[in-house]
Amino acid sequence: MTQPRLGLPNPGDGLGLREEHFPHLMLTPPEAWGVDWFEAITENLLDNAGYGMRVFEHVAAHRPVVLHGVSLSIGSTAPLDMAYLAKLRALAERFRPLWISDHLCWTGVQGVNSHDLLPMPLTQAALAHVADRVAQVQDFLGRPLIVENPSTYLEFRASQMPEAEFLARLCAATGCGLLLDVNNVHVSSFNHALDPLAYLEVIPAEHVVQVHLAGPSDHGTHLIDTHDAPVPDAVWPLYARVWERCGPVATMVEWDADIPEFAVVAAELAKARRVREGLSLAA
Repeated sequence: MTQPRLGLPNPGDGLGLREEHFPHLMLTPPEAWGVDWFEAITENLLDNAGYGMRVFEHVAAHRPVVLHGVSLSIGSTAPLDMAYLAKLRALAERFRPLWISDHLCWTGVQGVNSHDLLPMPLTQAALAHVADRVAQVQDFLGRPLIVENPSTYLEFRASQMPEAEFLARLCAATGCGLLLDVNNVHVSSFNHALDPLAYLEVIPAEHVVQVHLAGPSDHGTHLIDTHDAPVPDAVWPLYARVWERCGPVATMVEWDADIPEFAVVAAELAKARRVREGLSLAA
């Protein structure tokens, strides 16, 4: 591991820990996994005393792990869920993940969880609101929060700045890290007719501690972030540019629907290595 930024290590190339791959991970010797680290969905582990936790314990005993949340709701106007944060802190104290991440979004209000990552108006007021909440979360957890750029399908007329600028200013205000989802940059840029390379130039490279790669669904007029397919050709040049700007950074492939066998997802991760080496994906 190297120590590239924010004092957080670069563990190499990883995969998401998914139920479909539990048998493979439990039956295959760890030295044969061919993966440097794993990312687990936080909510799958909270209040979990079943088989999923047993698998996570096994994986965490042999590889570095990170926790990736989907319900922190950092952009909501509802108060932070301190019971959730207390469970998250206890989980982190038990397993010592390399970092904890969640999304720039809101997921619910007034006690109702939409189970979706809802977009935010990118305004000065929203930035101040989110920065204050990020600071509270970081103080409570005693570690930097790593914030991911979401996929979006609409924009707010009230927005006062591009998303990349919002994230850059959030980093400057709070010292948080970034989980740069390159697929999400591709999806949102396509949906809003924006330049994804211009987006990447604004992101503060020194705050990027992790990269996500995934495959969306193409519906012609728009893309949907379904994580159910190989990484599309259009994403690989963006990933190459991220690597040029950020240098070595932890890279992970997400595959969350129509999940193939472990070897297929691992082969998709191997494409990232070949991109970095400047090799043809067809070689």
